[in-house]
Amino acid sequence: MSNRRRFAATAVALTLVVGAGAIGYATFLMAPKVRAAGNVGATFTLTDDRGEPITEKALSGHPSLVYFGYTHCPDVCPTTLYDMAGWLKTLGTQADGLKVYFFTVDPERDTPEIMHSYTGNFTDRIIGITGDPGEMQKAIKGWRIYARKVPSPDGGYTMDHTASVLLVDADGNLKGTIAYQENTDVALQKIRNLLQQD
Repeated sequence: MSNRRRFAATAVALTLVVGAGAIGYATFLMAPKVRAAGNVGATFTLTDDRGEPITEKALSGHPSLVYFGYTHCPDVCPTTLYDMAGWLKTLGTQADGLKVYFFTVDPERDTPEIMHSYTGNFTDRIIGITGDPGEMQKAIKGWRIYARKVPSPDGGYTMDHTASVLLVDADGNLKGTIAYQENTDVALQKIRNLLQQD
């Protein structure tokens, strides 16, 4: 290949990479962000992964880690649940009063049984929450979570969603977030700070 053709091929490749990056970044910027702190949330009546009713009252009386995702998630959700299980193990007895909730953004597929089996692959400390899609939307919107169904070429779909873990205090207020794949030491310190507020 001549130098001119090699240069042209490189230029085209760089243009495609930069273009894809720009589109991805623009999508990221347009996605609603979780409010850093404050009184957010909503009333809801859902079902936990053992088939028992659960309401917003479950987020009061103790600090909580709250994550919105789904069981068909190819990477972000399993990585985050694995990280959360690791944080709990590292904190040990410090985290005895901490509750961890995994709300599905895909209630059409995530039954209580599926949620229970899925969370159990990581730790028995994570409580899966699913239920009526309308009720789930109350929780999603109330916590300012971004969740959107994305059709896939095979006729199915994936879910594009907020990847942050929410730090919720004993009064049910959002105190901050842990970013996707946040540095472990930073994440642990944020949780310790949350526990000290209790």
